[in-house]
Amino acid sequence: MSHEGPNQFNDHRGHHDGHLYVHTLKQAAPGKGMVATQQIDLTGVQMDLNSIAQAERMYLAQNGSYTDLSTLVSSGTMNLARTSRDGYTYSVEASGNSFTATARYTAPPVEMPKGVDPPHWPTFTVDQTMEIHQGD
Repeated sequence: MSHEGPNQFNDHRGHHDGHLYVHTLKQAAPGKGMVATQQIDLTGVQMDLNSIAQAERMYLAQNGSYTDLSTLVSSGTMNLARTSRDGYTYSVEASGNSFTATARYTAPPVEMPKGVDPPHWPTFTVDQTMEIHQGD
C-alpha cells in the first residue's frame, strides 16, 4: 500500500487497534495551521476541561452550588489532580448557579527560527452547558 503527500504515511506493522491508529493519524495529519504536538496537547487540554466540568456537576449535585478549582481538588470531587498541562493553566470562576472553567496558555513563548511564526495557543472555556468553546 502506497500513499503520497506530506500528510500520508506507510505502516507495514500490521493491524492496530483503533486507538493507536487514531493517535498515529493525528500525528501524521494535524489540523490546518497546527503542528502534530500542538494537536495532541490541545486534545488533552479539552479532555481536562471536560473532567473539570463533570466534577462541577457532581459538586453541584452534592452541595447545591458550583465551586472553585482548589475546592474541587481538595474535596476529592475531581479525579483529575492536575491544574495545568503542557503550558496551559486551568482556573474556575464559580457563582451559585454557574461556572466557567478556563484553560489559558501561560508558558513562556517558544523560541522560533528567524522568520517562523510561533504556534498559536488558543484559550478554551467550558461552562455549565458542558460545551467547550475556543477563543483567541
